[in-house]
Amino acid sequence: MSGYPTRSFPSHMRQPSLGPGAGGQSPALVARVNEKKAELENLKELRDLSAAVASQMEALEQKLGTLSDGTEAIALVFANWHNVLRAINMASAKLPKPKPEAEDTTPLPQTLVRIPTEHAPALQAHAEGAAEEQESG
Repeated sequence: MSGYPTRSFPSHMRQPSLGPGAGGQSPALVARVNEKKAELENLKELRDLSAAVASQMEALEQKLGTLSDGTEAIALVFANWHNVLRAINMASAKLPKPKPEAEDTTPLPQTLVRIPTEHAPALQAHAEGAAEEQESG
């Protein structure tokens, strides 16, 4: 009970010890002291449980903060997505139409962005390994 101030009572207000050797005490007084001891134990348990709940709430607050930051980032991406699609559409519209080489193949759009592929075989092997783990798991 370190969070609570302690009071010192004057000696004339203090009750004598009610240990097992305290003879002559009224049974009602002994019962009341035992009741207060049980209440004290319950309050200590309540304090410990409240501290645990408070720490869980703080952890939840941190997780919600992270979730909120991620949500804002996703909202920003979605807000810009229509600009990306419009840019792709504008770039595709200005390109000359390729002549189909075969009738069964559909023409692909012109490459707009070049992505280095020196790590592509390793990434593909990793993706295939992950897919196999999911199928077997």
